[in-house]
Amino acid sequence: MKAHSRWSLVGGRWGLATLLGLVVLGAGLLAAQRRRDRGGEALPNTRYDGKFTFVRLRYVPRFGRTFDQPWSHDYPRAEFHFGKILSEVSFTRTYLGGGNILTLDDPELFKYPIAYMSEPGFWTLTPQEAEGLRSYLAKGGFVIFDDFEGNHWYNFEEQIRVVLPDARLVRLDVSHPIFDSFFRIESLDLTHPYFGSPSEFYGIFEDNDPAKRLMVIANYNNDVAEYWEFSDTDFAPIELTNEAYKLGVNYVIYAMTH
Repeated sequence: MKAHSRWSLVGGRWGLATLLGLVVLGAGLLAAQRRRDRGGEALPNTRYDGKFTFVRLRYVPRFGRTFDQPWSHDYPRAEFHFGKILSEVSFTRTYLGGGNILTLDDPELFKYPIAYMSEPGFWTLTPQEAEGLRSYLAKGGFVIFDDFEGNHWYNFEEQIRVVLPDARLVRLDVSHPIFDSFFRIESLDLTHPYFGSPSEFYGIFEDNDPAKRLMVIANYNNDVAEYWEFSDTDFAPIELTNEAYKLGVNYVIYAMTH
């Protein structure tokens, strides 16, 4: 894999038009399947078969929010689009039918090395879910927290403290290996796609030791999956969409090799 780590989505073997064309390909055919009202019925989970499958974590939202489900934001279009890109730019055997949705206390979670949570500013935990996530991380799991900004940090940090009371959230810079695990990401000078807040990236390390495995990454003041979801539209400049895909691919490759 390391031989490919200097590629970019623009100038690599696959040109930009080709890569984003892969996302657009079949979009009309799948539109009815992909689109649903937020909070509506999810697509059925696929059985584990050894392929990388995008796993989204489901939780009961704080504040009794019922008009939509924050954990489901960008679902399932982000999964469809990201899976296609990952399978084309790497040798990762990838499930291309979207992804699975699991709770933090579901034993099935332990079959999947990487999990994703949207909007942790609304995240709540039961004791069983806290224990499930704690065990998942201890056994080698990697979790991506995305789509939160501003004062949403405080709820995210509060819930993390329930799971890992002694964990230190460390701000990461571009020198960390996760930003060079496949694509070399030159800069983290990114902003939230809607609010313009400067993005920050935080991690939790095994045993709070930065020399050990990164178990958690938090895309604070960012919404990487939003770029994935709308990459077949003119939602954002191509350069920003590229950076979001590069971050996602790097996260997967790092987690699968550490």
